[in-house]
Amino acid sequence: MTEDTTPPTDRRTDTTTSRLSRRRVLATTGLAGATALAGCGGLFGGGDDNQEGDDGDDDEADPDVVGYAREGRGLPGGTPVSEMPELSGQLTVYSGRGEFLIGTLMDFFREEYPDFDLQIRYGGAADLANQIRTEGQASPADVFFTVNAGILGLLANDDRLQSMPDDVLGLGREGYQDPDGTWIGTSGRVRTIPYNTDELSEGDLPDDIMALPEQDALQNNIGWAPTYGSNQGFVTVMRLIEGEEATREWLRGMLDLGVQEYSDEFRVAQAVADGEILAGLTNHYYVVRVLDGRPDAPLDMTFTENDAGSFFNVAGAGVVDSSDSPDMAANFIRHLLSAEAQDYFARSATFEYPMIPEVDPIDRLPGFDELNPPDLDFAEFARADINETITLMEEEGVL
Repeated sequence: MTEDTTPPTDRRTDTTTSRLSRRRVLATTGLAGATALAGCGGLFGGGDDNQEGDDGDDDEADPDVVGYAREGRGLPGGTPVSEMPELSGQLTVYSGRGEFLIGTLMDFFREEYPDFDLQIRYGGAADLANQIRTEGQASPADVFFTVNAGILGLLANDDRLQSMPDDVLGLGREGYQDPDGTWIGTSGRVRTIPYNTDELSEGDLPDDIMALPEQDALQNNIGWAPTYGSNQGFVTVMRLIEGEEATREWLRGMLDLGVQEYSDEFRVAQAVADGEILAGLTNHYYVVRVLDGRPDAPLDMTFTENDAGSFFNVAGAGVVDSSDSPDMAANFIRHLLSAEAQDYFARSATFEYPMIPEVDPIDRLPGFDELNPPDLDFAEFARADINETITLMEEEGVL
């Protein structure tokens, strides 16, 4: 990742009262997995999710790291590729997920199926979605794959995705797919509060995200990446749950707290580990990626409960409506939910949450059932208008 040479922005103007609460903790050492990756973004407007992992560690594609059975470790549960319908012929995927994150998995599929001509066009999620719109029925895209469920929702709203078979949709976790079956979540991430363990303990941070601006101990010592898509998605969830006025008040409170601005959430996690700030707001895997490269860093993360601060979002894929090969496209998405692919997402590159119950996240993360996401219809989030969130953040001086 290119070093950020721009100093964080200090927007402090005031102080408020403190409020402490309990926490659940992630241990900070011994994380196994691939080379540390960084960056994400582009959930909506502000970032570009094709930049995720853009920390200069672009992995060389190595199909042997997919499918642990090859290494004598055995596969987790779920349906292995060997039990899925074969892939053959040509398929074009528009991917908002970077090649450095999924290239190895794609090469694994190519190796498994010599008659499968997999063409992948990488780019920003919003750009690729707009390209599909512009290309209309002449689009060569068969599958749209992205970390951005919101962009999938936008294409679904435009009727540019088509329903997939129930046996594909049934592989994923209930509730993380479009109600009309036009896309399905393939991996997930949860919002967290990373904190510096040299200075704070879990009890120093609230389990209510709405109480965060009240933490005097974090005055001028907390960071976020407001232009980042994941952060904007988080604010969107707050707007849906708490309402517009409460969200405006929360944003004003964060500015009054002197929140420091960073260009992306990996940098936020790094700043916390470096002691530059005491805490931040990020997706979980940025903390894991920092710790993967720096196991002794004084960094941990905690989770709020049943609110926007604990929102669980997903990457996902859908079949483009103009595809000439909808069955193969759906079969390809089925492979993204195979035991090998889900294990790959969990351990080999992204440290995400797998979306089939048979595969666990890495040991240092809470299990899926231990998370406390808000009671929000995910489809409502996926189809929410991000422009309303961006306008609100602009009006409050955050953007």
